[in-house]
Amino acid sequence: MAPRFVVHEHKARRLHYDFRLEVGGLLRSWAVPKGPSMNPADKRLAIAVPDHPLDYADFEGIIPAGHYGAGPVVVWDEGTWEPAEGGSPETHLRAGALAFILHGRKLRGRFALARMKRSGGGGEWLLIKKDDEEAEPRFTLKTELTRARLNRLVERVPSCDVS
Repeated sequence: MAPRFVVHEHKARRLHYDFRLEVGGLLRSWAVPKGPSMNPADKRLAIAVPDHPLDYADFEGIIPAGHYGAGPVVVWDEGTWEPAEGGSPETHLRAGALAFILHGRKLRGRFALARMKRSGGGGEWLLIKKDDEEAEPRFTLKTELTRARLNRLVERVPSCDVS
């Protein structure tokens, strides 16, 4: 079975998107303040955040005040992914560059994560859409956190709560 990816739209202190790839039995995770893009001209800052358990991929709800990441969380996109080159994804991530192909509802085609050289602790990366047949130069990010969807969310503490 192909590994999963998920993008959570998360309104904690600030609205951001959590990009997560299933790697080595965990969801490797990056906070993307401006959200992912299908436009190859957009280079999105992606800040490495703690890994999450695989069951977090399906999490939606309102994380209560007092817990890590308090605020509403919904699945913005999900699907499967595959490496775009040989070798293990863990090795590529340790080296600071991972090329991959997404098969999602919104995000499709070739992407890359590249650690920024000026990132002393290794936490700053770029999420980049490659120029392929799936690219959308006029891509506009659309929220899934609509009033109707927010009204359906219930308060829940996720299994990965670290507070």
